[in-house]
Amino acid sequence: MTKIPTRLLIAASGTGGHLFPALAVAEQLNDYEIEWLGVPDRLEQTLVPKSYPLHTIPIEGFQTRLGFKTLQILVRQIAAVFQVQQLLKQKKIDVVFSTGGYIAAPAILAARLQGIPVILHESNSIPGKVTTLLGPFCDVVAIGFQETAKYLKRSQTQWVSTPVRQQFLTPQPIDISIPTKVPLIVVVGGSQGAVALNQIVRQCAIAWLAAGAYMIHLTGDKDPEANSLKHPHYISLPFYDHMAGLLQRATLAVSRSGSGTLTELAVTKTPSILIPYPFAAEDHQFYNAKVFADAGAAYLCRQNEISPEWLENTVLELLKSPQKLEQMATQAVSLADVNSASRIADLIRNLVKK
Repeated sequence: MTKIPTRLLIAASGTGGHLFPALAVAEQLNDYEIEWLGVPDRLEQTLVPKSYPLHTIPIEGFQTRLGFKTLQILVRQIAAVFQVQQLLKQKKIDVVFSTGGYIAAPAILAARLQGIPVILHESNSIPGKVTTLLGPFCDVVAIGFQETAKYLKRSQTQWVSTPVRQQFLTPQPIDISIPTKVPLIVVVGGSQGAVALNQIVRQCAIAWLAAGAYMIHLTGDKDPEANSLKHPHYISLPFYDHMAGLLQRATLAVSRSGSGTLTELAVTKTPSILIPYPFAAEDHQFYNAKVFADAGAAYLCRQNEISPEWLENTVLELLKSPQKLEQMATQAVSLADVNSASRIADLIRNLVKK
């Protein structure tokens, strides 16, 4: 008799911080029949359909002030719950997994109404609104930072770190020619809010390059001055597809502090200077970065407090101190679990068995 595979719905949408951990977990469940829930015109439209059936619902988060727009969003969210219920019935889903964000709300509520078990992963140190409100309705809230548990006392939490893509766990090449023994500074601004960070970095870059470092500066696609600095050892790119190899090669990163980026820095043992995106919801990037700074894995400075002189001198001092960089690398790797994806997959399997 043919065994019917377990049917899993993954609700993950929007940014790489939500999608890449979910994809890493899905890779651990290749014996499952997986359906994916997302939103139109987001990153999942590019990443998901090549591997999993993608279903979309037209919803958005509550980012506006109270008013008619808020009422519209609420109506769409309620309608989305019933849409997801129909999907759960149609596909005979056995278990739901979400990495948070506003797509998680209708997925969690629909699963509860159908009596289907649900696991939610919260990657940020400070949990988002959906996790705080709906975590108690989940069978387990898997958390990326151990400190997060104190904010979710009404939920059943379990620390699992945050999953990273498989390539971060094995040595990877890069297709950029960098001499083997020179220090490499990698700047990771991202596309959201990178311009201010980029401007500060470019003011410091000449001193770093004069000290013998090479630089790869990922500027994002919204910086009108992205190509303004010219130097044979300075490479400016909007994005780079081989981040695993790049961070494995990096001597030091200057970076924002989204949870996914921090986990990638941790598993690649990359010391960092963290400058949180100042407009992140609940200031979560600052609190993410504080965990790394408190552990001695990174230096932390808010964007509105940083000066080019401080950043320039801090990087130069670190480049002169291989022992300090090694200590930071050791502390960084202690903050992540390379088996995070398989641990979440085990939680899902155990929940199904129950």
